[in-house]
Order: sequence, then C-alpha cells, then structure tokens
Amino acid sequence: MKHLINRDNSSSSIEMTDSDMLSSSSKLKGSNSMVCQLADNNDLIRSFKNARRYSVLVLTTLLVAACGGKKTEEVKEENQIVVGAQDVESARTMDVVSGIVLSGPLDPAQIVKIKAQVGGTVRNVRVDRGMAVKAGQSLANIEALGVLSQAASAKAGVAAREAGLALAKQRLDAAKTLFDAGAMSAIDYRGAQATYEAAEAELAAAKAASSAAGEQAARSSVLSPITGYISERFVEGGEAVMPDAPLFTVVNSNELELAGQIPVSYANGVKVGQPVVFTLDGMPGKEYTGRVARIDPTADMQTRQVRVYVRLSNPRGAIVGGQFARGRIVGQKVPNVVTVPAIAVRKSGDATTVFVIENGVVAVRDVEIGLTDEASGRVAVLSGLSDGEQVIVAPALTLTPGTKVVTGNSRVATSPAEDSAQDAPKSEPAKSE
Repeated sequence: MKHLINRDNSSSSIEMTDSDMLSSSSKLKGSNSMVCQLADNNDLIRSFKNARRYSVLVLTTLLVAACGGKKTEEVKEENQIVVGAQDVESARTMDVVSGIVLSGPLDPAQIVKIKAQVGGTVRNVRVDRGMAVKAGQSLANIEALGVLSQAASAKAGVAAREAGLALAKQRLDAAKTLFDAGAMSAIDYRGAQATYEAAEAELAAAKAASSAAGEQAARSSVLSPITGYISERFVEGGEAVMPDAPLFTVVNSNELELAGQIPVSYANGVKVGQPVVFTLDGMPGKEYTGRVARIDPTADMQTRQVRVYVRLSNPRGAIVGGQFARGRIVGQKVPNVVTVPAIAVRKSGDATTVFVIENGVVAVRDVEIGLTDEASGRVAVLSGLSDGEQVIVAPALTLTPGTKVVTGNSRVATSPAEDSAQDAPKSEPAKSE
C-alpha cells in the first residue's frame, strides 16, 4: 500500500509504502534517543502531517512507548536513597547504665576569700600563691594605728577601774567594822556599800570596752581560717587597704565539688549519697567515683531546673581543681544488651520502630526499647533487633520500606552473604584448543 505525504506549502509529494513505514517503525523502536529527537524535529513532523490516520496513530504509539520507557527507567532510579557512612550504624551489644549527666567545672569544695576587716597599711606578708597554710596561721598584718591606740586606752581604763574597786573594797571593810562597833550610822554604812558596787560596775564596763578594742585590734592580724593552699594573693606589703578589700583566697582541694542542674522531672530519682561517675577532659580514659552531696529543695523559677551538688574525694590532691568534668549519676544497669543510637529510634503513637537495611533495601522493624545510656547516647533494644544489624540513624531522611539503599560510593548496601558473593573471584570460561 502506498501513501502520499504532502509537504506544507509545496506541490511535491513523498511516496511511502507499508514496508517503508514498518522499516521506520523498527528503527524508531531501536533507539529511544532517536525517537525523542525526531519528536523535537518540527520539520519531520510537518512532513507526516497529512498522512493517513492509522499511520499517525502508529507513530504516536511508538513515541509514547519509547519516551515512556525512558521515564520508567527514571522512576526506577528514583526508588533508591543515597546514604553516607555517618547515616548508618550497626547494632551492638554492651552494658547500659541509666543515669543523669551533669557537666561543669570541678572546683574545690572549700573556697575562702579573705578580706580586710580594718583599714590600714599591709605589713609582713608571709605567704604567696601555691603555698600550703594551716588554720589559724598568720598570713599578713594590717597596721591600723587608731585601732591599736584604742585597744591600749581601753586596757589602761581597766587597770584604773581595778584600782578604784580595790579602794572601795577597803573602805567598805572599814565601814563594816565601825558599823558593827556602833560607831557608824546605818546610812553611812549603806553609802560605803553603794560605792563598792559602783566600782564593780565600772570595772565590768571597762573590761567590755577593752575586749571590744582588743578584738578590733586582733583583726589587724590576717589569719587563715582553714587548712589548704593559697590560690590567690591580691596585695603587696606597704599597700593601704580599706575594710572589705580582698587580700587572699585559700582553698582546700581534699574534696572537689561539681554544681550541676537537672530537669525537675528527674529530681525525684536522685538521692543524697547516690554514686556519681566522673570523667575529666584533662585526664581522658580515666573514671572517678563520687557521690551526691546535696540537692536544692526548690527548682529555679526561670529554668525549671534543680541544682545538684556532687563531690569527689581528692585526699592527695592528684586532681587539679577547676577542670571541666562530666558526672553521671549512676542508676540502673543492664548488662549485655543490644543497643542502637537513640536518634535511630522513631516513635509514632504507641509504635516504636527503627529502619534497618535488609538485603540492600529499607525495612521497618518494630522494637521494644529499655534504658537509655545518656553518656553514650545509645538505647537498649529488648526485642526486635539482633547484634550487628545495620540501622539508619539519619532522622531527616524520608524513608519508605522497599527503597534501595546506596552508600556514598554508589554501591547498594547488601547483606553480608551477598557481599561475599560479589567479592568472590569469578571463574573464566575455558578456552577451546
């Protein structure tokens, strides 16, 4: 059968037979790109414009089939997800210890800032930073002339009152002798008694004033209130200071303390004396054990956090105070349990699931979880998962079961059996002689 195809704006015609049409069709089927390029060639489409209806239908069917096949391949390629090494982790067996993590500086439990209690000139500074001191040891003196003179005057006043009391006592004794002999009236005798009592009161007042002046004078001597080490020194000999001026800081590092905060919802689970495991940034790889010393009775109104104080014994001073530390209040311990990173666990309503890689594709797995180890960031999986299985930990990925998983090096993740089969050397066919 022959078909005439008229070109637009032309009197010439092209003659095509059925065999020519079939030949063109087979060529179109053989190359998808050729068909798609023909679809973009406006000149050729105009050439077929006036062909018979069934010829147009044949060409349309071929175009849809060819271009549609390309889209099918694109959809097939889209049904996969590329993940990096950081997005996949293996479930592993370990001991899980629940607990609340605290962090902050580990400071000496006793820190005393010594300030001037009187104004004057600093004299006789006897200590410096890093030196050991004992409780009551003299660190320096403050020369306060006005205070010292007041103390001396008060002391002299006591001596004068003591002499007056002694004289009043002699007069009272003599008056009593005369009164008993009938040589003194009762009124005169009562006067002698009153004089003696007044002398006693004056002496007591003088002693009180002297004691106060002596205490003020004693404040001019700077003493260490605790046994420890000088960590700061703010003055030099000869400096003039006013009352409340800082002089020294003494610390006792036999015990170190970390003050941390925990959510108010965890406060009921923490008790005084509960063990705490410490790790120090400056001493990696070592763990130290302390205890909960105190718990604030009220929560902070702004943060809704409860402050907890934990202490670590340091009798030999092996740990330098001020280091940044992390403490974990030890709770319940579960040994040898399968764990996964906490971010791999997904919850939706009552369902708890993880996405695993099975034979190179994504699969969703229902799991039962237990304790969370805050220190390692892993959660115990009581059922639904085995040691060594690969789980997807990237929370931002939108995952669909059945999706192929491709690693960052463009290799589809497979099961260990498939990996060994792929890695096995292939035998070459024997050559015929």
